[in-house]
Amino acid sequence: MALTASLGRWQLSRAAEKEALQAAIAERQRLPALDGASLAQALSDDQARELLHRAITLRGQWLADRTVFLDNRPMARQTGFYVLTPLRLTGSDRVVLVQRGWAPRHQVDRSLLPPVQTPTGEVQVSGRIAAHPPRVYQLGQEQGGAIRQNLDLDAWRAETGLPLAPVLVVQTGAASDGLQRDWPEAASGVEKHYGYAFQWFGLCTLIGLLLLWFQVVRPLYRARRA
Repeated sequence: MALTASLGRWQLSRAAEKEALQAAIAERQRLPALDGASLAQALSDDQARELLHRAITLRGQWLADRTVFLDNRPMARQTGFYVLTPLRLTGSDRVVLVQRGWAPRHQVDRSLLPPVQTPTGEVQVSGRIAAHPPRVYQLGQEQGGAIRQNLDLDAWRAETGLPLAPVLVVQTGAASDGLQRDWPEAASGVEKHYGYAFQWFGLCTLIGLLLLWFQVVRPLYRARRA
């Protein structure tokens, strides 16, 4: 009983941690939007973490020839790609990788790229800062090319030689350039911990009832019959 009760309390504490983290993320999202200068300088790991989930507005030029299409990313029950294009910031050599949106995949030829428009000249991009592109399960090592399963920022920086910022910007706003942006909300996993806690406390209760039956109720019943 002590063990199952302690496991239930541990799951409740994990849920409280997740709720606190979600509240901190929501608070960061309500802060005023940053500008490109926040990512134009070299950032330490701690500085980069402090920027996560903040809103940001960037100005720069797309490096269209470096666009990457992350495969097996569903949206609205359709299979497709997350489209990522690096943006060279105005007035700086720094490059920020932008998750621009989602595009459907060709139903017959998986190697065909979707028709995505990439404007030339200076553009303005609004979004939120994330640590890295979302990952999916993959078999084997990642291959190069435009279509990929996952993208590691450090590895891609070494591959391209671009002065890449250590964070990603997820573009928000209405659909444009042939891309949708109905991004799924990040799940905190709080419900899972509450479910586990319920199971552990339920098991604890069951053990207590069995203990009461075999150690108290049943002996009393036998004693009365004797």
